[in-house]
Amino acid sequence: MIKTTQVCKKALVTLSVSIAIFASATVGAANQKNDLPEIGVVASSAISLDKEMQIGDVLMRQLRGQAPIINDPLLDEYIQDLGNRLVAQADNVKFPFEFFLLNNSEINAFAFFGGHVGVHTGLIYNARNESELASVLAHEVSHVTQRHIARSIEAKQKSSPLQLASALGGILLALANPEAGIAAISAGSAASAQASINYTRQNEKEADSIGIRILARAGFDPDAAGEFFGTLVEKYRLKSKPPAFLLTHPLPESRVADARTRAASYKTGRIPESLSFHLAKSRILARYYATPEYNISYFQTSLERGSYAFKAASEYGLALAYLADKQYEKAQKLIDTLLKDDPRNLFYLDTYTDIALATGRIEDAIEKLTAQATLTPRNRVITLNLANALVENKEYDLAIRILKDYLLVESDNMLAHQILSDAYGKSSKKLEMYQTNAEVYALAASYPRAIDELHNAYNYAGEQNIEKQRIRARIEQFREFQTRLESL
Repeated sequence: MIKTTQVCKKALVTLSVSIAIFASATVGAANQKNDLPEIGVVASSAISLDKEMQIGDVLMRQLRGQAPIINDPLLDEYIQDLGNRLVAQADNVKFPFEFFLLNNSEINAFAFFGGHVGVHTGLIYNARNESELASVLAHEVSHVTQRHIARSIEAKQKSSPLQLASALGGILLALANPEAGIAAISAGSAASAQASINYTRQNEKEADSIGIRILARAGFDPDAAGEFFGTLVEKYRLKSKPPAFLLTHPLPESRVADARTRAASYKTGRIPESLSFHLAKSRILARYYATPEYNISYFQTSLERGSYAFKAASEYGLALAYLADKQYEKAQKLIDTLLKDDPRNLFYLDTYTDIALATGRIEDAIEKLTAQATLTPRNRVITLNLANALVENKEYDLAIRILKDYLLVESDNMLAHQILSDAYGKSSKKLEMYQTNAEVYALAASYPRAIDELHNAYNYAGEQNIEKQRIRARIEQFREFQTRLESL
């Protein structure tokens, strides 16, 4: 378990800037005849693909700084791999997708500009199998490939211009937390605010149809979409507070029936259960949802009653619970058994590392991770755990080398930058530490603080004139980024 710090702690409510502007755009679009567009030409006049990617990058940076995004290499690896399997089967993909997790128990997922898809941990925890989870992701992928937000903006721009800068904060807030989005504005505007985060009925129909096709192509159960939607409708039928997913994706019963009808046109055999999915569910419960005492009891009961899809997933969850409760010997015994049966499983290797670091056996962790790194170079789980263990073992130069190499291909990985900053700081390389801190703040769109860090770095540059020039150039870049952010 790699410790991280949150860059900014401002509430998401501060991002709710003129949300009604975007609301009126979507309402306007909903009131117009909305025939299905020809794939590949949607929203071509309103927002270019380059502009959409710029807006998506801005929103992602704001989310990194102000939303409860989980920097967990294991869960990141899992959700990105699952998402990639779906994207590979989608048409009209114009840019690489980024899937990320938010620590939120609400059942929800959302997509926004530039191929970004956010997934609440509550969605994974409440999905009964991987196909149900994949059905929601496929639906969100379809919203992106069909550029539904951009199409709504285009519809509105036909009658009046839309100022995107004013809408950015509201869009971000509404997507990440629908209830906060509604609460952030006056009660009189609640209806229009809700419309701003709801896709039109035609958008939903289109995303359902394309999403189920993607689901089937990727080898998942196409029936899972109707089953998951049906479960949500039934579960919250008499509840006054629906889940966040139903706020942003209204689910009339006719839509559930339509999803089941579409799925019937695809022939599929039995879809096996996914161990990785159930390991991810166990990890979410053990690390983010409950106390160690509760989790120990929960997983022990699961094992005693045999109420699990995979015994290994319950044993893994129990090992994490023991680790959190500092019962290291019990945790080690379980992980050793799991690794014996599956020595390259990243979930088990990660926890083996955590136990080794907690019990002072850092070199054992380094040895096991190094062996795995030769088989899977630049894997995020192995690389970041190895770098963290090297820092703990005061092997700063090697950790720095590994992280710099990794950042060549994953330059936006905030956790890698944070570990690198730690390595520089502990090795008394203040110049590089402040420069790396600046990149961390920039990833969270906190450009003024990033510039402050570069000013600190400049003071440690001494007679390194070339380095001073680089710092000045980076400061100018950050100022340009800030200006661009304000002018979007």
